[in-house]
Amino acid sequence: MSEPAIAVLPCLCANLRRASRALTHLYDKSLRPLGLQATQFTVLQALSLTGEIPQKGLGRILSMDSTTLTRTLEILLRNGWIAIRRGRDRRERLLRLSWAGEAQLKRAVPRWEKVQARLRRKFGMDGWDNLLKLTNEVTKVATE
Repeated sequence: MSEPAIAVLPCLCANLRRASRALTHLYDKSLRPLGLQATQFTVLQALSLTGEIPQKGLGRILSMDSTTLTRTLEILLRNGWIAIRRGRDRRERLLRLSWAGEAQLKRAVPRWEKVQARLRRKFGMDGWDNLLKLTNEVTKVATE
């Protein structure tokens, strides 16, 4: 018996959210042996690219609301993967990868790269590049 076809939904948001859930599941499955979820990996990866950054700035980069980001950061902090210090303004929280976070990211990257390579093969390089460009453009338009 074959799998049912994926329903074509008329809503861009519904289609992107469905795709996002499916991709998250794929990356989570790969990262699970390290005790890491895709959302946590994304934050670690973003911090490795930005260096120390205010929490608000990280939220903007990732288009994450404050509550969701705070919940993820609490897990990362509990695992010792990030360090937080107060900024000049007492309310400002500056985030950075800890040594343990750098090590965890280094362990996770090969698993992440395998998923990336699998998806690139499925889409082909042109499709992959176009998909990255399109999703970045969608994010830009939606956040303007």
